[in-house]
Amino acid sequence: MTKIDFYVGKTNSLQARLLLACKVIMKAHQQQMHTYIHTDTATTSAKLDDLLWTFNELAFIPHALAPTTEQNNRILIGHDYEPMENCGLLINLSNEIPSFFSRFERLAEILDQDEPVLHAGRKRYQFYRDRGYNLDYHQLKI
Repeated sequence: MTKIDFYVGKTNSLQARLLLACKVIMKAHQQQMHTYIHTDTATTSAKLDDLLWTFNELAFIPHALAPTTEQNNRILIGHDYEPMENCGLLINLSNEIPSFFSRFERLAEILDQDEPVLHAGRKRYQFYRDRGYNLDYHQLKI
């Protein structure tokens, strides 16, 4: 069964939420986990793609936008793509429940203080809880 973590930041900006996602992605990369980051739109996917190249001057995180023909990418970003293999970690940056989340070992829900994001996050938390998923909640200081 998928293990689900909710990470809730203190700000209400998409940029800060994307930076938080970058930190989770960097940790997953260090652990050599196959990771798919699910966003709400192509624009958000592109912003995260750009940010991953620049957010840390000392770290290089190889990644690609999905779908891709490259076989060696452990980290993919997409908004209308459904991974079928290498389902280690799913990072959800959309306000919807990805229909394919249960094929992943782990799911990280990234939230901030923006009311629509929080409201949708609460609904997802209830959905997962009502179905018996193991949930952890992390209120962050950033």
